[in-house]
Amino acid sequence: MNENDLDRRIADALERVGQALRVQLWDAAKEQSLTPTQLQVLLRLATDPPRLRRVGALAEQLDVTHPTISDAVGALRRKGLVDRETESRRSPLILTIEGREVAGALAGWQDRTIDQLSELPSEDKEVTLRTLLSLIAGLQREGAITVARMCSTCRFFERDAHPGETPHHCGLLDIPLADADLRVDCPEHQPAA
Repeated sequence: MNENDLDRRIADALERVGQALRVQLWDAAKEQSLTPTQLQVLLRLATDPPRLRRVGALAEQLDVTHPTISDAVGALRRKGLVDRETESRRSPLILTIEGREVAGALAGWQDRTIDQLSELPSEDKEVTLRTLLSLIAGLQREGAITVARMCSTCRFFERDAHPGETPHHCGLLDIPLADADLRVDCPEHQPAA
């Protein structure tokens, strides 16, 4: 087997995993009478800081159009799950009490995949995470992914700053990081120059 065949098989495998995750997302959304986009908006509003809880920022993070997020937010507001901090259209979005409850119920939407991952050896998972983070960073550089709030693309991240099992460093939190500690989606992320 040549390298190109192996690359294609890996891409095919990733597509299958993506398909399984999409099914899990749809199933969780349907249980709450939501669309997958509405589910993703709720989960972002439950975890993101106020500066990222605006329609434009949500559209960028979820890689969809501004009108798509506006429609999703409008539907969530009609369902009583989302509101604004103040009456201003520029005000950050917030979850209502019911919205927090629904977001909490949805937080484990990918648990079936996590359960399967829990059975794999730790060493394999660390190599896989490192590989996937490199792939995501490359896809972001190519423009295939518009937002990747990963440690490796953050201005606070220092690769191989320490010897040993926690070689990396987060300057924001001022802590060493092992490969297994690297985040894929950090709300405090600030793009590197």
